[in-house]
Amino acid sequence: MKTILLLSAIAIIAGWSCDTACAAEVTLIAPGGIRAATEQIIPAFEKTTGHKVKATFGSGGGTKERVIKGEPFDVLIVQPPLEPVIESGHVVAASETALATVAVGVAVRAGATKPDISTADAVKRLLLESKAISFPNAASGAAAGVSFNETLQRLGIADAMKPKIKIAQGGRGAMELLAKGEVDIGLTFISEIITEPGVEVVGPLPRDISPPTALVGFVSAHTKEPEAAKALLSYLSSSEAAAVYKQRGMQPGR
Repeated sequence: MKTILLLSAIAIIAGWSCDTACAAEVTLIAPGGIRAATEQIIPAFEKTTGHKVKATFGSGGGTKERVIKGEPFDVLIVQPPLEPVIESGHVVAASETALATVAVGVAVRAGATKPDISTADAVKRLLLESKAISFPNAASGAAAGVSFNETLQRLGIADAMKPKIKIAQGGRGAMELLAKGEVDIGLTFISEIITEPGVEVVGPLPRDISPPTALVGFVSAHTKEPEAAKALLSYLSSSEAAAVYKQRGMQPGR
């Protein structure tokens, strides 16, 4: 804060614009499920504030683990449960900000008939009748993969589906297998489906077998640019950002 005030004073004396003098670089870490939306939002934030954002994206579990270990970031986006992140002491708990929720969705190859996924029974039939399916690797921390493994358990077909599953590295990997025809059904967060060529969104899985995943932002307890970090988090929860989330198949807020 002192640095920003000093820069502002120098700017006034020297006749500089605050856009130049007060600009800061803000580091952001976030899961892949919000990557497309965030990369679309960042340029507008940079243009509006003069700050620059350096963003890093990874799996949901991997992102959370890096935060808990105390790696240095100014702003972070994580998925529940939030207790381990807050208890780590590496975030400002009071800065907790709900950004969006995203559902795991079903995808088919572009041009293929879109199946019925309106009920749990319809999804169960679809999966059992499929030749092969792909979704992100839960073991590597992919939140969509963790979520879909839980869906298979809820449907009671986890064991029956094992021979049909082709695990992918990330949502993009699952969609690439689908586009190539190596599987006939792909599953990952809808926000990851709509960015990939050769595939089409069928829709979200029913909430009773696949609750949407929340994406929550915090300011780091160790940020060296607190005002710029707060500004970024505020922008990520703004009406402008909400419009982008909707465009990317997400729902703003919790």
